[in-house]
Amino acid sequence: MSATKKIVRRSLPTSENKFATQLHPLLQRVYATRGVSDDKSLDYSLSVLEPMSSLKGIDDAVQLLAQALAEQQHILIVADFDADGATSCVVAMRALRLMGAQQVSYLVPNRFEYGYGLTPEIVELAKQQQPGLIVTVDNGISSIEGVAQAVAAGIRVLVTDHHLPGAELPNADAIVNPNQPGDTFPSKNLAGVGVIFYVMLALRTHLRATGWFEQQSLAEPNLATLLDIVALGTVADVVPLDHNNRVLVSQGLARIRSGACCAGINALLTVGRRNSANIVAADLGFAVGPRLNAAGRLEDMSLGIECLLADDPDAAMLLAQRLDELNRERREIEGEMQAQALDCLAKIKLDIDDETTPIGLCLFDEGWHQGVIGIVASRIKDRYHRPVIAFALANADDAEMIGAEIKGSARSIKGVHMRDVLDAVAARNPGLLTKFGGHAMAAGMTLKAADFAAFEVAFNEELRRCVDSEILQDVIHSDGELSSEELTLALAEALRAAGPWGQAFPEPIFDGLFDVVQQRIVGEKHLKLVLQPIGSSVTIDAIAFNHSEMAGEQLQAAYRLDVNEYQGRRTVQLMIEHIAS
Repeated sequence: MSATKKIVRRSLPTSENKFATQLHPLLQRVYATRGVSDDKSLDYSLSVLEPMSSLKGIDDAVQLLAQALAEQQHILIVADFDADGATSCVVAMRALRLMGAQQVSYLVPNRFEYGYGLTPEIVELAKQQQPGLIVTVDNGISSIEGVAQAVAAGIRVLVTDHHLPGAELPNADAIVNPNQPGDTFPSKNLAGVGVIFYVMLALRTHLRATGWFEQQSLAEPNLATLLDIVALGTVADVVPLDHNNRVLVSQGLARIRSGACCAGINALLTVGRRNSANIVAADLGFAVGPRLNAAGRLEDMSLGIECLLADDPDAAMLLAQRLDELNRERREIEGEMQAQALDCLAKIKLDIDDETTPIGLCLFDEGWHQGVIGIVASRIKDRYHRPVIAFALANADDAEMIGAEIKGSARSIKGVHMRDVLDAVAARNPGLLTKFGGHAMAAGMTLKAADFAAFEVAFNEELRRCVDSEILQDVIHSDGELSSEELTLALAEALRAAGPWGQAFPEPIFDGLFDVVQQRIVGEKHLKLVLQPIGSSVTIDAIAFNHSEMAGEQLQAAYRLDVNEYQGRRTVQLMIEHIAS
């Protein structure tokens, strides 16, 4: 049984709005409930980005990179195998080439062979390329052994990351991570791609001051040309969109809309059937990000990196089409795994007051695909509104399970800090977790298959210490009811343009009671409706995706006011998020 949802309307803050510009009263209300009450918070110009000088370790990072450029050392980028890692790698590659690097290459670990981060095995692989400097992007803060091995081999290491550090930091030559101890950078929510973008900005500033570009007869690069890639990685990694991140995303979206994006993003938008002229952040998150991630989940993220590095539109399109094929394959695998998980969970009665009921859901099947468990965990988390960890065999060939390891991908809910929970589990149960790391909302871990049951017990014991029934109540926060006069295309367009919306800065959701004028099932699993607000003569189209049950004569719905574009015609429609039972 899925978690029950309730619609709760956001309460307006008592502070006074101080907008100097004219804003629709609805937008003022929406912004106010998200902590925005003046024009400064809506200024998305690059001039208001937080200063790079407050990032701890950035001066050391710049010195390492500047020396590598001056000596034309081989710079090797070691990237993570997700969309943030891929975009981080591309930003580093493109920026360093623009600044005169003649030997810069990348290495992205195959998740099925080498695991996550700068592992000792990856260092051995890297040594074959004889790099003078290794730069990790979107990883490295937990790579204690790998960094030590690289340093021992005479390779300097620059770690750029945004993940939460453990008790020990790697002994790298420089570390740039806004979440490391002692860092005063105001925005702790930078994605990995945001961190490396800041490092490249600082490097350019240093090279400009030392006359590097004139000495090398190089044009000083405009790094704003990389903001489409920065925006993609930031949105795809689902980091909170604080003001600083909204600046980065807004600037990147503006470049894409103006036709100034890289060939790879343009190709991925095309295969995702999105019009680049009017895309929003959600299009990056739902159309581009998953196709990019499919490479790392099923094959090799090098495919996604090459797509974003391609300058030739035809070459980029071929790579994008292959990524689209992989994404279709990923969806099929995910569907099968999700069905198996739901069959298993159908036998469990989930009751917070019953001490025998698991709060956190731990799922494992020997046949599951390691690259897809994160998505399955996310889907189950959304359905049941509970922390979920999905596990797969670390080595798919280890069918006999003797001494086998399993890898888990965790997704959490608001109020449950997943990495802190895992940290507590590890402290109370030494040796149970081989390794782990991550964020508040997502984490990864490795343990012995034989310890799965023991981990499930320890995980739920820890959750019972920090979770109550209120946290497990799935709440849809509504921005209130719209009048029939407000259900217009103009307001829908204004709401789209008012973003970028995303994690911790959610797109507005409204609620209301409607008469059902027409309804039908389309595509076998979507409910298409024509609705009429109670007491009004206005009718409006609506659709509830993945809702195959017919509604009654009336319904209460939580919805987004959106724009439907079909054959060049734009109309207003309600995107229904929830139909109250």
